[in-house]
Amino acid sequence: MAVHNDVSPLKIAVWQAASTRSNVEANLEALNKVAAEAKADGVDLLITPEMFITGYNIGEHIARLASDQPLMRVSAIAKQNGLAIIAGGPEQREDGRIANSAWFFDDQGTVLAKHRKLQLFGTIDRENFVAGEQPVTLATYRGVKIALLICFDVEYPEATRAAALAGAELIAVPTAQMDPFSFVNEHMIRVRAWENSVYVAYANQVGLDESFRYVGLSVIADPFGQHLAQAPASGEALISATIELSRNGAARQQNPYLEQIRRDLFMRSS
Repeated sequence: MAVHNDVSPLKIAVWQAASTRSNVEANLEALNKVAAEAKADGVDLLITPEMFITGYNIGEHIARLASDQPLMRVSAIAKQNGLAIIAGGPEQREDGRIANSAWFFDDQGTVLAKHRKLQLFGTIDRENFVAGEQPVTLATYRGVKIALLICFDVEYPEATRAAALAGAELIAVPTAQMDPFSFVNEHMIRVRAWENSVYVAYANQVGLDESFRYVGLSVIADPFGQHLAQAPASGEALISATIELSRNGAARQQNPYLEQIRRDLFMRSS
């Protein structure tokens, strides 16, 4: 089992916020403001909600806004604030189709990874997006192996298990979780963390969005399934926690799922 004595603790922040619908400029301005706040608090990595840059429930506006590749504009905010950022928004692919994406920028504004939502949720996703095909999106930042998932992805145990088996120590999840599914925030996220001995950071939208009501309750769970921080059900919030890789190792000693899984049964090709 790897020992990470040479890796400094990584302070992460999860930003619970409500997008301004279809207004990229307003959302980037809000992101820049909270990035400065997070940096002043010693945060190394900031995680935003699903589709934060444009808003999620914006229908026909998605294609128009995606054509300008708005996620690229997060690069300047990350570099200006000297802060790594995982941001959610629409991505126009090379074939012209749109993905619900999360991009990982380091503190110099370099894109470390791009994740396209694997599991499309309901008509809102299926009518607007094409599903991603890369089961594991993994990047290393300041010695921590960080996997990206988006919202519905994390509700599939196969997705989090694949990330953990690939070496993830933290799974970052931009989300737009809505009524009546608050049990995911309150219970499932901590289970995903515990059963895979990883940290899970779950950054939710909040408030009313036409027909949707986002449940807030953004959360950071540790590898023992404990909530290190949780936001309220309403209102913007910036919550933080420190990733200490020694806890991943200790959790795996207590819970040997990853080591003892019957790969001959469950990991073989069908």
